[in-house]
Amino acid sequence: MIRIFLSALLIILVSCHSHSQEEYEKNFDAPLLNQNEKYRLSGEYDSLVNLNKRYYKLADKINYEDGKALCYINLAELNISLENYQKSQILFDNAKEILKDSENNIHKARFYNVYGRFNLELRRFDKAFEYNSKAMDCLQKSGKSELKNYLTFNIYFRRALYLVGKKQTKQALEYFHKAKKLDNTGLTDCAISDYVYMSKNRDSAFKYVTIAYNKARDRGKEDGIALYANTIMGEYYIADKQYDKAEEVLKQALKIDAKTKRIYAYYGKYIYNDLRMVYEHLGDKKKAYFYLNAYTEARDKTNTALLATINLDMESFIKESRKDSEKHKNNIQWVVLFSLAGLSLLGVYGWRMISLLKKRKAALKKESENLKNQINDNSQEEIMELARNNDPDFIDHFKEAYPDFINKLLAINPNLENSELVFCAMLKLHFSSKEIANYTLVQHRTVQQKKYRIRKRLNIPTETDTYQFFDDLN
Repeated sequence: MIRIFLSALLIILVSCHSHSQEEYEKNFDAPLLNQNEKYRLSGEYDSLVNLNKRYYKLADKINYEDGKALCYINLAELNISLENYQKSQILFDNAKEILKDSENNIHKARFYNVYGRFNLELRRFDKAFEYNSKAMDCLQKSGKSELKNYLTFNIYFRRALYLVGKKQTKQALEYFHKAKKLDNTGLTDCAISDYVYMSKNRDSAFKYVTIAYNKARDRGKEDGIALYANTIMGEYYIADKQYDKAEEVLKQALKIDAKTKRIYAYYGKYIYNDLRMVYEHLGDKKKAYFYLNAYTEARDKTNTALLATINLDMESFIKESRKDSEKHKNNIQWVVLFSLAGLSLLGVYGWRMISLLKKRKAALKKESENLKNQINDNSQEEIMELARNNDPDFIDHFKEAYPDFINKLLAINPNLENSELVFCAMLKLHFSSKEIANYTLVQHRTVQQKKYRIRKRLNIPTETDTYQFFDDLN
């Protein structure tokens, strides 16, 4: 159907000697952006990429350069969600090169709005706000357009988020409510709930997150909005100490994340961290440790992408400085001075970012080690309890916890029997001869004889303490 539609559209457009902007918007811009948004929300990566490839080829055939720019912007937005910032920058540069000669303010508004989001992801808060303002200016200059409501909502929504970042809370709420008037999906309700909760107003936050969650459920779609709604609802339940409910909705968020991950790649780390907190409060250290590791890996991936982009910024600045120095040899001292100053600022920015990331990584590592130690403590106690009960499963659990110890014993004497391995394991756990006798229901003298036999079987020197030998055999 899509191929038939595009072929028909191509015939219609090419058959005309001149095309008005209204025709381009009706037959190219609106279908492209509407379908692109549907694929983006539903996380359909392949469909979104193929859609923009087809429309790019169509734009090339009908010589519609602005159409190519829209395809570049759509794919740049996709790569922001995938945290592929370097590729996003290349696509934005291509779109910018086309739009610099364009008189289409709708297209420019779309470019500046998405480019503002790109700068926010790179922690360039002032730049994000600046480009959002440019998007708003372009929108106000544009005439009637089918796409105006769609763009107005997105610009208002993004502006509210930037104002939250700039701590201009009153203005942020105003723009959130402006966006909400143009949105019936629940997306704005999610954002307002998040914002209100940060303002410590839990009752209002619950009101908005419930609206968002119900809207997402009523829509019946497992897409980006449902992903946001379930994640925010889970975070509210955590704050309200309703950990069982938090686990339920966050598991649903994780399910949606798996389905939409090829577009919403950045979401996983937030869900992992939320689930880590849930299981810590529920006392399930193993699951908490698992999700902490998942969060750390996802976070490291984001940090790597950010650092790569920072390095790209610095390289770009150095290249520009070299070009300037070649053009202005007479003013080389000033060029060098400004270059050094710029590089210093970028260096300081990069150093601060790297320092913050290192501190965060160290904190996560420490938290991971603490959880690991707690898990090990729990496992150790479980193993010792099995030994005390003379449980047949004791040696299997011990082997899982101390695989190297058993392997080293067998390396010394491959002919050790299973009962001897059990006895060595109990000595490794520092049970006394009396305790071993009680737990295994034998006489104390029998345990002493076993100790003597084990010393011979393992060639333990006379002057070496048996417990010390097993401690060193780690």
